[in-house]
Amino acid sequence: MIYTEKYTVRWHDTDARREMRPSEVLAYMQETANHQFRTHAQSLDELRDREGVGFILSRVAIDLLSPVYAYEEIEVRTATCAGHGLCFPRRFEVLRDGEVVARAMTQWAMVRVADRTLLRVSEAPLAFGDEAEIETEMPLRFRIPRDLAFEEVGERRIHYADLDYNLHMNNTKYPDMVAGFLPDPLGTRVTGMTLSYHREAAFGDTLLIERAADGAGNFYVRTKKEGDVCLEAMLRTVPRT
Repeated sequence: MIYTEKYTVRWHDTDARREMRPSEVLAYMQETANHQFRTHAQSLDELRDREGVGFILSRVAIDLLSPVYAYEEIEVRTATCAGHGLCFPRRFEVLRDGEVVARAMTQWAMVRVADRTLLRVSEAPLAFGDEAEIETEMPLRFRIPRDLAFEEVGERRIHYADLDYNLHMNNTKYPDMVAGFLPDPLGTRVTGMTLSYHREAAFGDTLLIERAADGAGNFYVRTKKEGDVCLEAMLRTVPRT
């Protein structure tokens, strides 16, 4: 079942070029999914408090097809897709005047809060009518070319404002974080990104940021904590005109 919400883009959702930031695109998508839970089943807070379970994003591939600006009216559509094993897929589309300006495929896991064990799709205490997956230009899975040389480009401290109710950095914070470590953020537009979440970043952690480029407009960003990779990201970019 496709669920739809309509929004007016806020001025504070936009960046120095007056375009909606990648993190806000992902946040509007996930807010729409949250509305679907709240409207047709139980809210994510109720799911956590009553059922003792929550969702963790493992992968997202998002196409940013056209810039979106403050006070534009957008329609966000989402639907669950047929899952298997421990994987709960969900699709998203953002439309402006009937045109798709962003889309994403995501894969989620459902975790028991008490012991951090994962639930299988067949064990999930909810169900929506599934829809077909959508195709994205960004791959949901990617491999970093072996010949790329990574360089350290900075650190990122996890602050209170980054946290969700699991006391980890909310997944919607990551797109802006990795885009902020591009070599020329003001002169570059991100047209898509794939994020693969490996390890959660908790309040007070400091992430080491590494970056590599393939010379064709693709950048690869890794975040590390105590030597372990927390996130791997692939960003597709074009020069701003």
